[in-house]
Amino acid sequence: MTETQTRPRYRGVFPVVPTIFDESGRLDLDGQCRAVDFMIDAGSDGLCLLANFSEQFVLGDDEREILMKRMLEHVAGRVPVIVTTSHFSTDICIERSRRAEAMGAAMVMVMPPYHGATIRVGAAGLWDFFRRLSDAIRIPVMIQDAPVAGTPLPAELLAQMAREIAQIAYFKIETPQAAAKLRSLIELGGAAIEGPWDGEEAITLLADLDAGATGAMTGGGYPDLIGPIVHAYLAGRRDEAVAGYERILPLINYENRQCGLIAAKALMREGGVIRSEAVRHPLAPLHPATRDGLLDIARRLDPLVLRWG
Repeated sequence: MTETQTRPRYRGVFPVVPTIFDESGRLDLDGQCRAVDFMIDAGSDGLCLLANFSEQFVLGDDEREILMKRMLEHVAGRVPVIVTTSHFSTDICIERSRRAEAMGAAMVMVMPPYHGATIRVGAAGLWDFFRRLSDAIRIPVMIQDAPVAGTPLPAELLAQMAREIAQIAYFKIETPQAAAKLRSLIELGGAAIEGPWDGEEAITLLADLDAGATGAMTGGGYPDLIGPIVHAYLAGRRDEAVAGYERILPLINYENRQCGLIAAKALMREGGVIRSEAVRHPLAPLHPATRDGLLDIARRLDPLVLRWG
């Protein structure tokens, strides 16, 4: 952390909680609770609900409400929880965020408004979107800067929003050359950049920590392997962090490049945390060979997920 950065309220590893379905594609709330319990036992500093890696895009509005309420009640303050409340509509995003805050969310994560490949909002619209959201709640907002939105978010714009819009304080950077953008964001925003965070399953974690990241939002399958890396780095033990990262990078790479959002559920099912790793159509299950490759790498590292159940 640089001298110009403020001490963050939230730091460390906040993995994304997968949404657990049964084999018929219905919500499995018992499995959902077990997944959360495992992730807390594995040393997560916090959790993130309803993100893209939670398959939020296949959930109905009623299911979002069910999951948010049940999970926040089940976590019961054991760790802080970030709830993703993204929506193209400013008013709907505000309403989702207010409900998340009322139920006990520590923070909301929001993507810039977009729809499909071409419907985007310009800088003035983005500013007003996030200003109105900030005015409506009292908890911090994390802006998710990811390629899926296709919305340019220059570091200069993000830094200015952090300086001038009250609740804009955290940034999950998942764009190409993420470390360079994090470094620019911190330089431009100073103390207003409370939480510069890494994302994308930790595939750029070490470079992002070197650039000043204080948090990481990863996949949910092995927080016990990623947490010690981040904690060692933030405590000034970079050599220890580098050694840990080198050890588990093959697993991170396999998750990021071969498996995507199913990796956490496959590991959880294999370890008896959940009964089903089903995803909702039109998503397809992992090819058996891909799944075997994931498990082969994971078993060499002995993560808690394969023993917890």
